[in-house]
Amino acid sequence: MIMDFIKKVPAGMMVVPLFLGCLLNTFLPSTLQIGGITTATFSSAGSSCALGILLFCMGTKLQLKEMPAVIKRGGLLLIAKFVIGAVLGILVGRIFGPAGVLGISSMAIICAVTNSNGSVYYALMQTYGDDIDCACMPILAINDGPFLTLVALGASGLADIPIMSLVAALVPIVAGMILGNLDHKVTEFFGPASDVIIPFTGLSLGAGIDLADVVRGGVSGIVMGLTTIFIGGAFIYACDHFIGRRPGYAGWAVATTAGNAVAVPAVIATADPAWESFVSTATVQVAASVVLSALIVPFIVNYWAKKYGSPKFPLKKAETAPPENPALKTS
Repeated sequence: MIMDFIKKVPAGMMVVPLFLGCLLNTFLPSTLQIGGITTATFSSAGSSCALGILLFCMGTKLQLKEMPAVIKRGGLLLIAKFVIGAVLGILVGRIFGPAGVLGISSMAIICAVTNSNGSVYYALMQTYGDDIDCACMPILAINDGPFLTLVALGASGLADIPIMSLVAALVPIVAGMILGNLDHKVTEFFGPASDVIIPFTGLSLGAGIDLADVVRGGVSGIVMGLTTIFIGGAFIYACDHFIGRRPGYAGWAVATTAGNAVAVPAVIATADPAWESFVSTATVQVAASVVLSALIVPFIVNYWAKKYGSPKFPLKKAETAPPENPALKTS
């Protein structure tokens, strides 16, 4: 009965545990912080470990010949995500000034829209995409933090590129890829394990989200979240579809805000004190975008993948589709 319910929910293996983690962290946070194995397994403390295992297992299924396609897809999504966030933020800043519009500063817009949630993206690609889609996640990790936000604000000289953080994101997938290419039996053993890890990733991700952030963000926080999802998502989808010649499900999967983005306004203010007065408001608005995008985007991706096709949900021949269905390509 439980599994039947989960299967009816879009990306249920990730979304249901994620929502459960949100509820526990919001109303009973102490239950996840009793220490020991429980905290390590079911709290946000375990998210990095679970994600690392996911990347390794996925890496064992990735062939070296597929790497150009990974760079092509991931690079396009990364650039599209950065461009729409930077353009929106800069336009708002030029037209309305640093304070922005509707109480949303240009800094908040750039922070929320340019940073994507890698865990949500990966889990969705496991459900709807293929191995190449999943392998794009380390490339997208470049936007997870303050660097691109500072670049968009014209302060790139004040930031240090987190080279070792990027290397650390690549090591699990590269290790898995090497072993999988050396011995196909490694792929047969570790490949299927990624499906088992997804619920733990969802729960630990949810355990770092407080639903009260939506309330604290108020109307402006909700507007910020919807902007990230629908304005940012529509642009990334368009790039994914018209430039990448893909169905667009991956583009929508990037229309989220990373949890780390909540700390970015404070980092920006440290680099440029002129933004100090906007930090507190921007922080809760970005937090609201984190929560809303993590909960809403999976439903959008589910709809898009099933309606317009994806590797896991290919379009039927009887359905109206372009002569060449990009969802069935592997490059």
